[in-house]
Amino acid sequence: MKNFIAIFSMFCMTLSMYASKVDTLLVHSDAMNKTVKNVIITPDSYSAKGKAFPVVYMLHGAGGNHAAWLGKAPDIKAYADLYQVILVCPDGDKTSWYFDSPVDDSMKYETYISKELVSKIDKTYNTVADSKHRAITGYSMGGHGALYLTFKHQDVWGAVASMSGGVDIRPFPRNWDLEKRLGSYASNKDNWEENTVINMVHLLDGKNLKILFDCGVDDFFYDANVRLHKKMMERNIPHDYIERPGGHTNTYWSNSIKYQMVFFNDFFKSAK
Repeated sequence: MKNFIAIFSMFCMTLSMYASKVDTLLVHSDAMNKTVKNVIITPDSYSAKGKAFPVVYMLHGAGGNHAAWLGKAPDIKAYADLYQVILVCPDGDKTSWYFDSPVDDSMKYETYISKELVSKIDKTYNTVADSKHRAITGYSMGGHGALYLTFKHQDVWGAVASMSGGVDIRPFPRNWDLEKRLGSYASNKDNWEENTVINMVHLLDGKNLKILFDCGVDDFFYDANVRLHKKMMERNIPHDYIERPGGHTNTYWSNSIKYQMVFFNDFFKSAK
């Protein structure tokens, strides 16, 4: 026990010694005709003329913004150094759900993140600009967004993770502005069916994409995540699924991201 405490204390001290850099990058979206803020975290070894780095995109939940991850899991700054990656935290509006809204042309966050932002990041920073060195994750609405974007754009991201993801939005027709993004469920059922992650498993061939998702057993999205896991099992889609004690909380997410970063690090190493 004493050895464990000593090792854990050393790990915490090591985290505090890292010197990653946090910036805000403004990116103009032609698709939405507006400028979007994005937090960019570069590792301590980053140099404008140095080596290229893998990139992890991190999506926030409903009500959040580009700075939300820094507040919910401050240690991500240390993870940028520890795993030698660039972290990108885009503003996904408070309730965009990260798709191109079929009823609101001002909400095209699928296009923004999968095309405009990725292109801008690769032009602005020293990145390894291929899917084997790009990963994406998110919590809650962002967990839905990470899976949604990757399932539709497997040429962009090679690994995806989700924590407490809203992987089936249909049980919540009046929550989180979903009606504003998709129209009412009663009148626009197809919009809801086509834009919920649990109905998108058919897009997966089970060959190259690395998938991890987790959820706390006390989370209101827990049942949906269990159903997504079972559906992938039935379709023989390789994936990692984890459930652990916890609810829809910052404590759960700050713990979850530690394991997801290990998952991404293993993925990036396998590409070398």
